[in-house]
Amino acid sequence: MNTVIDYTITEEDKKRFDTDGYWISPKLIDDDTIERLRAAHERVWTRKYDGFGLPMHHYHPSDNPLAIRKFDNGWWINDEVRSVVTDRNLGKMASELLGEDHIRLWHDQVIYKPGTNGQETTAGNVGWHQDYGYWRVSSTPNMVTVWIALQDTDLSNGAMMTILGSHKWGAVEGSDTFFEQDMGKLKAKFATRDWVEEPCILKAGQASFHHALTFHGSGPNVSSDPRLSVVAHLMPGHTYYRESRQRHDNLRYLSARPVPGMKFDNEEYFPTLYSK
Repeated sequence: MNTVIDYTITEEDKKRFDTDGYWISPKLIDDDTIERLRAAHERVWTRKYDGFGLPMHHYHPSDNPLAIRKFDNGWWINDEVRSVVTDRNLGKMASELLGEDHIRLWHDQVIYKPGTNGQETTAGNVGWHQDYGYWRVSSTPNMVTVWIALQDTDLSNGAMMTILGSHKWGAVEGSDTFFEQDMGKLKAKFATRDWVEEPCILKAGQASFHHALTFHGSGPNVSSDPRLSVVAHLMPGHTYYRESRQRHDNLRYLSARPVPGMKFDNEEYFPTLYSK
């Protein structure tokens, strides 16, 4: 049973994605699924896991309650997250946007941005970065991130912002800057060409699909409520390990001794979402 609606990408959707580096979907999940995923957040952060597995990462700084929290591969230990990030219809949309025949899950993220209730702080900022800045062990940058909002999301609660057309800049050195919170400093570093910021304004259940080379980041959540999201990072089925100075934890799920050229095709860790 699919938890994500079956939506066919239009020519206009594809054009927007190719031109701007991102596209905003219609509402993909219903209100009941949204509520289940919000409850899944509570379970994830209190370490109540489904099954007997262990998480990949559990980034939850204890010294600052206003800092962003990020959990990688939530699908391993939460059934609600799994049902969404491995959904065939999500893979089908990614296939149509990327122009690829086969889509696998690279990994997912469960992200919690606390509300500051008006308090000024940069603790919840996500620095301007390219996702591929972290993924250079993968043979292709033709990957996509699906950021699913679990509440109405705008600039007041820390909406993601994209830099229009930045996916055409290629892989920029030093773009693995998710945790750097000085947005102005990062802009000065990366804005070496036209820098046009556009916020991703989403209703609950909508998603932003952005290319792995698209620069994006987010500012503070000054509302009184946390900003919750579930994120799926998706790759073409032909993706293989490319030798790189950068390392990624996904390599340990490829092999105990990975060798360049090995495909990320182990269904246990990189499940197929869609294949034509």
